[in-house]
Amino acid sequence: MKAMLLTAGRGTRLRPLTDRVPKCMLPIGGKPLLEYNIDWLRNYGVTDILINLHYLPHVITDHFGDGSKWGVRITYSLEKQILGTAGGVKKVADLFDYTFFVWYGDNLSTCDLGRLLQFHKAKGGVLTIALFHREDVTRSGIIGLAEDDRVVRYLEKPGQQEIFSQWVNAGIMVLEPEVLGCIPSDRPADFGRDVIPAMLAEGQRLFGYRMSPEEDLWWIDTIEDMQRTEQEIRRRNQS
Repeated sequence: MKAMLLTAGRGTRLRPLTDRVPKCMLPIGGKPLLEYNIDWLRNYGVTDILINLHYLPHVITDHFGDGSKWGVRITYSLEKQILGTAGGVKKVADLFDYTFFVWYGDNLSTCDLGRLLQFHKAKGGVLTIALFHREDVTRSGIIGLAEDDRVVRYLEKPGQQEIFSQWVNAGIMVLEPEVLGCIPSDRPADFGRDVIPAMLAEGQRLFGYRMSPEEDLWWIDTIEDMQRTEQEIRRRNQS
């Protein structure tokens, strides 16, 4: 299988740590965040990985090269202007001709990708979103599900009065190639703000995979987030 890791963001909330290093390359437990994601994908048999670049791209390419050191094949897509989470995938649409993963590369997770893929295939949808149960959902995309796990509502970064679910987009998705046709090619586009709401409005079959308590997710949006994640990863490595 193939996967696309989205790493084009600047990570402005993590300054000054990101003044010279992209957010995805910040060290966690002794190695770059992105390296964990690449290792995790490889462990599930995903060896063809596409990485989009924008901010300080050489830091990523100099470290990973062609990916052979990690047992994968890495292709890079340079964006002169940030195209958004969906626009970045659209730019390289011709490289995806069967089911593939999309992973927001600045998150760290132990999502069971095998179980996620099996769920996606069993449901027969065109897009499946991994969901994480979160107490504070105001910084995430929240998702409402029907009894059959079909996505019926999606709202990005809700206000307190708009919250209808504690299940949020974990930034890991499984896509069928036909989703690429739903992404505009003439402007930047995000999955959460643009593509997913538009697909729901069209009645397309989107599903939500609820991660189990054994599957973790760490957001690294602030320096405090990074410190907490660092402590947790070090504790796990020592146990």
